[in-house]
Amino acid sequence: MREGLTVASEPSAWIGAAVAVAVVLTGAALVGHVDTALIVSAVPAVLVGGLLGRTRRPVVPPPREPGLPARHAVAEALLANIPDPVILVDRRVVVMEANPAARRLLPGLKLRHPLSFFLRAPDILDGIEEVLRTGASLTVDYVARLPTERAFAVQIGALPMPDVPGGGEPNIVLFLRDLTEARRLEAMRVDFVANASHELRTPLSALLGFIETLQGPAREDARAREQFLGIMRTQAQRMTRLIDDLLSLSRIELREHVAPTRPVDLGRIARQLVDMQAPLARERGIALSVEAPDAPMPVLGERDELLRVIENLVENAMKYGGSGGIVTVSLHRLDGSDGRPDRIELRVTDAGPGIAPEHIPRLTERFYRVDVASSRQQGGTGLGLAIVKHSLNRHRGRLTIESELGAGTIVRVTLPEYRPDAAEAVSEAG
Repeated sequence: MREGLTVASEPSAWIGAAVAVAVVLTGAALVGHVDTALIVSAVPAVLVGGLLGRTRRPVVPPPREPGLPARHAVAEALLANIPDPVILVDRRVVVMEANPAARRLLPGLKLRHPLSFFLRAPDILDGIEEVLRTGASLTVDYVARLPTERAFAVQIGALPMPDVPGGGEPNIVLFLRDLTEARRLEAMRVDFVANASHELRTPLSALLGFIETLQGPAREDARAREQFLGIMRTQAQRMTRLIDDLLSLSRIELREHVAPTRPVDLGRIARQLVDMQAPLARERGIALSVEAPDAPMPVLGERDELLRVIENLVENAMKYGGSGGIVTVSLHRLDGSDGRPDRIELRVTDAGPGIAPEHIPRLTERFYRVDVASSRQQGGTGLGLAIVKHSLNRHRGRLTIESELGAGTIVRVTLPEYRPDAAEAVSEAG
């Protein structure tokens, strides 16, 4: 039975008691056991049953609006799963509710406390007052400085709350949309265009200048013509390298999410690259060598991309660390730990002047150079390590640079080792 329907009212209590006693007397009469004592005792039974029934009162559940608890539960679950910070304040700008993302952004945030205690942003507080006055939503910018700088677009809107006491007046909801990544990407795009334009403008200006000179004062000067043509050829080659690197970087970024599926021997690729660079190393007076075991070093990868990775690292070592006279490429097998697979590590070591610690975190940025003049003189485009980084991302690899001033540089490339048996076992299990 449903709650509230099993409780007897006062008249039904007396009727129930009388019916019960009548049933008992009828049964006794049927078996021939009705006597005066039984009849006399039936009267007090009716009285006691009626009195006990009167003491019971129907339990009436408190009235509630149908569906309200369900709506509140859904709203709380929805608020908790919104990835951006959301804060609800009343007309006194006291915090009524906040989702987990808001609590992570403002660790000291407490309910039933003024928002100004935790969010010291005059633009947001002024915006709340304006929304309370006009009822129109607005958006303001907010930058959180700690623990790291993050940019938000804060949408402030009025939120009627008819289901709570005093809900006739609207409260205020703050929705903080994180713009940090979007602004970072926009800044990278602007920097990329500016740097690429600058890198191309210099050789183009040189070419135009020499062409004008050859068409004018040096038109009949054979010696100047040969000299200028040589410089023009160098500048044209510089632009070609830059465009090739830009196209290569673009292709790698487009396929960065697609992991390679073909096994290749990293040791064989390294030995092939060293053989290719050996003439240039001898010309520069550098002892270039490779140290790798005879056993294969299998990884899943694209041969041409891995060849380009090793080529960039070796060329950098010869350009900027070749003054030490030694560049070594070595391969090692590392045992896996913490459930990770075994790995293949390739190291490129030079004995050059080293790199200052403040430069190391930025070496993989596009167009970043420790020494701009030296890099351009060596024919560098500033994109080599950026290409290496994105290529290793595609190969699920890792790049580590260790250097000390006066003690040379070690660049480590780590890739998961390919195990045919393990791959077949995973395929069969799937």
